[in-house]
Order: sequence, then structure tokens, then C-alpha cells
Amino acid sequence: MGQEKAGYPVELKGELIENEIPSRALWLVKWLLIIPHLIVLCFLFVAFGFLTIIAFFAILFTGRYPKGMFDFNVGVLRWAWRVSFYGYNALATDRYPPFTLKSIDYPADLQIRYSEKLQNGMVLVKWFLAIPHYAILGALAGWGYNYATQGQFPTGGLLWILVLIAGIVLLFTGKYHRDVFKLIMGINRWIYRVIAYVGLMTDEYPHFRLWE
Repeated sequence: MGQEKAGYPVELKGELIENEIPSRALWLVKWLLIIPHLIVLCFLFVAFGFLTIIAFFAILFTGRYPKGMFDFNVGVLRWAWRVSFYGYNALATDRYPPFTLKSIDYPADLQIRYSEKLQNGMVLVKWFLAIPHYAILGALAGWGYNYATQGQFPTGGLLWILVLIAGIVLLFTGKYHRDVFKLIMGINRWIYRVIAYVGLMTDEYPHFRLWE
């Protein structure tokens, strides 16, 4: 559940494990538990931004995203997604996120396929071409969505409403509604496709859809 088609370069995984349904009330204090991750992610995203600037010029002049920088930045997004999945972008697991950039055994994961060749001139216009996505994600994820920290605290929009519903249902029933989870995953999948595109990691334009 929660994976994109193999043909798309950005693959977002999020699994609601049957025998690991989140506890009723832990989500009320996860804001405190994820503070160490948020501190680390602040520094990681500074590095992410710096490396993206270097990658911009590398792609512009050579058509290649340096592989080491690419792997690091994918790792930053992967780390952020795991924290988001544990925290307030999904509340879908109580398994505490690991402090690692690597892909490991965890209910949430992110993979971005590396392209040996990227279009040089596209780096100049990707931010502009993604404007329609910004507008839609403003409604889906909230106008206050913070892309720099991968939305650890959604501040409005459909995503915030869905996560709040999931939390309240968990609190009173101990269950996580799978249709709500599917919508949450769809919005997060869209967000990360756009981030990868604007972050110069792929030339494939993001899909305008929530589903896989």
C-alpha cells in the first residue's frame, strides 16, 4: 500500500501495518518526541539547499546531477518522510524513526531513480513550471505548508483535516481508517513528487493525481 508505479522516478512508500496500528493517544505527544529529528533536519535541509545550488550549476553546464550529492539529498528527503509518516503528516506508525539517511526496514521509505542525463536548460524553469502544483498543494496541504521542513506540522488544507480525523478516530476507537490513510498517502505522494522535480532530481513532470 502507498507505492507509486515502477515507471515513475519518485517512489513513496507508506505502509499501515495490520498488527502495528498506532496507539490511541501517543499522537498527542509526538510533537515532543520528534523534536530531536526536527533539530537534525534543520541542519540537513541547509545542506540540502546548498547542494541543490551546486547541482543547479552542474546540471546547467554538464547535464548531470553529481551522484554523491544526489544520494545525500535523497537521504534527506527519505529521513524527512519517515518523520512525517510517524508525525503529523500521517500519524501512521508508532515505530520511532531511525536517525539515518539510508533506506532500511521501516514502514515508510522514499526512493528516487537517478538519471544519468538531465536536460540542461530545464533547471532554469522548473520552479515556474511547477506553479500549478503549488496552487493545488496550497489547498491540499495548506498555504502554510513548510517545504523546508517537509511539512512536519501541516497548518491547513485537506491534509491537516485528514490527519486530525485520523487522530481523533484513533483516540476513540483505536482504529486507523484505511480510506483516510489512502488520501493522506496520496497528498504526501504528490508533495514529494513536486519537491523532487523542483529540487532538480528528475525531469519527469509530476502527475496531477492523488492515486498511484
